[in-house]
Amino acid sequence: MKTMIYSMICAISVICGFTSCSSDDKISGDPAKDWAGTTYFFAPTDAQAFDTYYMPSVGRVGDPMPFYDARTGDFKVLYLQEFINNMTYRFHPIWAVSTKDGANYESMGELLAYGANDYQQDAALGTGSCFEKDGTYYIYYTGHNGNCKNREVVMRATSTDFKTWTKDELWTLNGPDFGYSGNDFRDPQIFVADDNLYHMVISTYPNGGGDPVFAEFKSSDMKNWEHVGRIRMIWDRMLECPDIFKMGDYWYIVFSESYRASWSRKVKYMVASTYEGLKSCLNDGPKWAPDGHEGVLDSRAFYAGKTASNGTDRYIWGWCPFRSGADIHEKNINVGAGDGNEPNWSGALVCHKIIQHADGTLTLGAVPAMASKYNQTVSANVMESNGYNGGTLSGDGAYVMYNRLGTANHISFTVKTSNNWDKFGISFVRGTDSKKYYTIVVNPEDENHRKINFEQEGAEGKGFIEGIDGYWFERPADNVYNVDIYTDNSVLTLYINDICAYTQRIYGIQKNCWSINNYGGSITVSDVRVSQQ
Repeated sequence: MKTMIYSMICAISVICGFTSCSSDDKISGDPAKDWAGTTYFFAPTDAQAFDTYYMPSVGRVGDPMPFYDARTGDFKVLYLQEFINNMTYRFHPIWAVSTKDGANYESMGELLAYGANDYQQDAALGTGSCFEKDGTYYIYYTGHNGNCKNREVVMRATSTDFKTWTKDELWTLNGPDFGYSGNDFRDPQIFVADDNLYHMVISTYPNGGGDPVFAEFKSSDMKNWEHVGRIRMIWDRMLECPDIFKMGDYWYIVFSESYRASWSRKVKYMVASTYEGLKSCLNDGPKWAPDGHEGVLDSRAFYAGKTASNGTDRYIWGWCPFRSGADIHEKNINVGAGDGNEPNWSGALVCHKIIQHADGTLTLGAVPAMASKYNQTVSANVMESNGYNGGTLSGDGAYVMYNRLGTANHISFTVKTSNNWDKFGISFVRGTDSKKYYTIVVNPEDENHRKINFEQEGAEGKGFIEGIDGYWFERPADNVYNVDIYTDNSVLTLYINDICAYTQRIYGIQKNCWSINNYGGSITVSDVRVSQQ
């Protein structure tokens, strides 16, 4: 009899495990329930691996190193493979994915393994770059090991087929040989400059201390490198993962600003008409890009961004960090990485298209292949509303809530504000019973500028989340905002009018309702569309 009772208890426990018997999961335990007709909060889980914003089924994506392979006509995006439980000294092998369009990926697995023991210089691998010359592929990368004389050196490996790689065990660039630090000598990036020679910049410090600099080298054959000199960085800020390229008539440097001030830790760029002029932006600067926001390209949820071009389009890849301690069965799931703490390292691979404007300034837009990938139109039904009448939201607290989203969604709509100060937002993980939910707010910083803020709203919400805001952009002259949002599990990218991009990690987007909100004044909402894969 005891055995029978125990068995019944176990069976009930298993059923609850599958049907989510918690009070939060009011809709998941009843297959007959009309999910589409409900607006309760639901606690979904992310898939093991992401599709559009690529994340491997095991581990996460670290610093991407994109390369366009003209021989095969695709992009190879190398990256540092982050495992959940790394060894003390040996970690971050270089893996890769291939893609033709920045929206669909195929894993290439491991390209370069980390060292075989704790005392090899490349026991751990760090960021670098890939290049092809005369049928040989080169990966220049960081060899990192605190057990060695120099903690970081630049190393290389070669391949003729991009599958089998041979490490050049007899070649290294050592910082102290050229007056640089042996502890920080990393992130080598190769490009062809105006002199038609190969150039390499390396993020480092002067030996003996001082503000960080780029060490510059040049080569005619990709094998033998001559030290050219150093390029200043921005005051005391370390600029990681540099990427230098020419696009049209302009030269650019894209970098990730690693700095103790949270507002500054973002992907940025500088621009000039020549390579020497680009160096002057740093040496005689900083000379910020003339875009009104110091060249910031995205939010703090997009980091280590580097670019590659197929000759027609240029794309940028970075990673969107995961949030630590995110128990997604709790309603405070999205306070962690955005509450003032530093974002975690590594996450999902995010790709944007680079948009170049006539004055040389850059913004980020959606990868064109995204729209064709999210091509299954689904209904966008109004479930609840307040202050909503015929497409117009009026008054503070007005909102219109739409039905549940899928796992991967493309949301598009247009907002027209009634004046230059109207404020609106888009909420996710929102239910009619939610005491907290998460909102991307298009906030008027002044009459002519907007900035995207992240807020935790609701009766128990903490309000503004200071660590994950966006950057200033100009208010549209006609006050019309064309909004496109793409989601894949918990990763989201938002674009406005090709002038603003915002990446964010919000757990619980899928299978929950969403809303468009108004905060005072009035806005008109039109052309609301949702499509999925």
